[in-house]
Amino acid sequence: MMDVTAVLNTLLHGNQLKRTARTGWAQRGVPNAENVAAHSFGVVFVALVLAQVMDEELDLGRLLAIAALHDLPEALTTDIPTPAWRYLPPGIKTDVERGAMQEMLGETELAPAFMDLWEELHAAQTPEAKLVHDADKLEMFLQAMVYEKQTGNQQLEEFWERPYTFNFPQAQAIYDELRSQRPH
Repeated sequence: MMDVTAVLNTLLHGNQLKRTARTGWAQRGVPNAENVAAHSFGVVFVALVLAQVMDEELDLGRLLAIAALHDLPEALTTDIPTPAWRYLPPGIKTDVERGAMQEMLGETELAPAFMDLWEELHAAQTPEAKLVHDADKLEMFLQAMVYEKQTGNQQLEEFWERPYTFNFPQAQAIYDELRSQRPH
């Protein structure tokens, strides 16, 4: 029998992402920056689009589930920007997020499946996990370009200083085209 209270608690944690700021944008002076839920939708959408142009066989359901869950721990941990993690012990980010996932999912019957998907993402061994990593980064670069165009923010130049290397050539080609469309 479903533990309605536990499932509701999990849903409320997911809802929290709508109110969890993407702090990296705010640190760089982007006004009214997106929240984690908006970013998560972007990752799901980019993953869906990339899946359509891949040569490799993918499990679309697993791909989209991994993408939907990829930042769920931030409902508890908040969005700690990448530069901050360098001051913390190696591996601590994954450990902290794993604990947050376990707390949010509790003893629900969905916990084992969701944890498996989340662990698959962090192992980064399957094509689906690798494509979600590509989608996550590509979505960030797309958003950086949109913010640059909308706001003229020069603090986002750091995103483009070093070219990024993607797992899949299709994601790389889109990124390369995105970079070529930026005004210099």
